[in-house]
Amino acid sequence: MLSRYGTDENGELIKKAIVYTKSEHFISKDKIDPDALQIINRLHDLGFIAYIVGGAVRDLIIGNTPKDFDIVTNATPSKIKKIFRNSRIIGRRFRLVHVVFGTKIFEVSTFRSIAEGSVGNNFGTIDEDVLRRDFTINALYYDPLQEQVIDYVGGMRDIKKHILRPVIDIDKIFVEDPVRMLRAIKYSATTHAKMSFSLRHKIRQSAILLSQISPSRLTEEMLKIINSGHAFEIVKEALDTDLYMYLQPAATAMIYNDKNAEKSYMENIAKLDELVKNDSNVRLGKKLYFLVYDFIKSLTDWSKEVQGQYSSYELYTKTWTECRNFVLPMNPQRKELEYAIKSVLSSFGVKIKTNKPKEPKPKDSKQK
Repeated sequence: MLSRYGTDENGELIKKAIVYTKSEHFISKDKIDPDALQIINRLHDLGFIAYIVGGAVRDLIIGNTPKDFDIVTNATPSKIKKIFRNSRIIGRRFRLVHVVFGTKIFEVSTFRSIAEGSVGNNFGTIDEDVLRRDFTINALYYDPLQEQVIDYVGGMRDIKKHILRPVIDIDKIFVEDPVRMLRAIKYSATTHAKMSFSLRHKIRQSAILLSQISPSRLTEEMLKIINSGHAFEIVKEALDTDLYMYLQPAATAMIYNDKNAEKSYMENIAKLDELVKNDSNVRLGKKLYFLVYDFIKSLTDWSKEVQGQYSSYELYTKTWTECRNFVLPMNPQRKELEYAIKSVLSSFGVKIKTNKPKEPKPKDSKQK
């Protein structure tokens, strides 16, 4: 085990971080995407510092293969853009670079400063950047060239002890970015990292802050949950911490009003996970099926509706409106929600035509 040193405000030498070597972290380079390694090698060759950071390092230490590899460097976005022709700068406030290899996108960010807190937009140093990270298990930096993990905040220890501990002060972390509460329950559910009583209490106390978050960002977070393969555990945590009412308020109300509804809803979430684990590339509409099934079932007696006065198209359009409101504030692609609704209705015997029936053309009033 090595140490990294720096100086304090008075210029005194102090230990800043623990450095874990290959024999201590056991990360296998075989699990690192070769294109991520190529990006880091290219930056190093040009004199820049670059690391794999965040959840990817956590997953590598645990022994899992990361889905995404985020990279952090001291190169500015404009310099990164010049180095990689296959890249584009994104973001209005704090700019990031997406380096594209085919269908893969690697997010490359510049070290950020803490001059404006954990959500400021100034560039900084690695010593500052680590203090902007949400939880210690996501605040590790991996240098694949030296094969070293750099730990400023005790993240390695917390991974081994399965503890979820904030890096940012608990009175600021959720105020500065309420979405961190969703990340907390996701990490707790997927890594089995335990939240302290004070952290869980703070999340419940701060849940209302999610009402400030835009529907587009909540949609993004909800889709991550749906696609995770761990939706059951995450939704269970979200219900327990009062967060789910801001992700899916109508579903939460349905669950709170009826224990049987909760049981059925969670059973469908479990089926969603099974679907994703069997085929991670399955279309979104098939996943949304499990979120809207119980709601559509509760709308009416479908056996009677099939024999009733309304056409299948009319039944669909009425259901579409109800369902669209049910999933708010989530706003998935229309065609995917349509697919889910039609699939559920089909299971109830409502056969949906592809297009709206054409109205008959008016007859020519002139007699020939």
